[in-house]
Amino acid sequence: MLEILYQDDALIAVNKPAGLAVHRSKMVSNADTFLVDVLREQVGGTLYLAHRLDRATSGVLLIARSAEIAAALGEQFMSRDVHKQYLTVVRGWPEPGEGLVDYSLPGSRETGPRREARTAYRRLATVEVPIALGRYPQQRYALVLIEPQTGRFRQIRKHMAHLHHPVIGDCQHGRSDHNRLYKQYFGCHRMLLHAWRLSFRHPLDGRPMVLEAPLDKAFESLLGRFGWSLPDAETLTRL
Repeated sequence: MLEILYQDDALIAVNKPAGLAVHRSKMVSNADTFLVDVLREQVGGTLYLAHRLDRATSGVLLIARSAEIAAALGEQFMSRDVHKQYLTVVRGWPEPGEGLVDYSLPGSRETGPRREARTAYRRLATVEVPIALGRYPQQRYALVLIEPQTGRFRQIRKHMAHLHHPVIGDCQHGRSDHNRLYKQYFGCHRMLLHAWRLSFRHPLDGRPMVLEAPLDKAFESLLGRFGWSLPDAETLTRL
């Protein structure tokens, strides 16, 4: 059963679990369960994806009840009127603590043409754990608030890797040694990237909507273990 964050006759917002593919595609050819099918059984009716999240990413996902609503939401995404905030845990402590990554990226094919891509970030908290790895006796990690300003394929994951602060649990662009460390010492087997908050205008009446998806147990337990807390309202001002 999917956690429904908001529902009316026009749209539904769910808290997508990490590891669940959103829909059938060549990128997830080995998947046998898809969010759209699970949700259709749960709520009934016709569903249209308004946007997408990577299979390994959790958090707010919008689904429209009609093609017209999906198109209206799509226009907001295309015009960058949707404000997205993600939470992630990365290797190392990004410096400076707040910045903008402006680095063009290709699409799903690495050999394809590059397009502008911008990601704002803010370091929220840091930790140093006494676990030896490679030539370092201790390892540094940071909780980071991310606000993508464009919507390229795997943009956040690629931009953080470009900064040499890859997302923990990212098998494609991350560090396998640190991913193994999190599995072995912290029992964390997911990629630590969560679509936390989504702000947009309701497609029917234009009222402002702010939806927030709670963290799952794996992500939340890490925050507790490291003594981290989620940012307050003041921190949530746009980057």
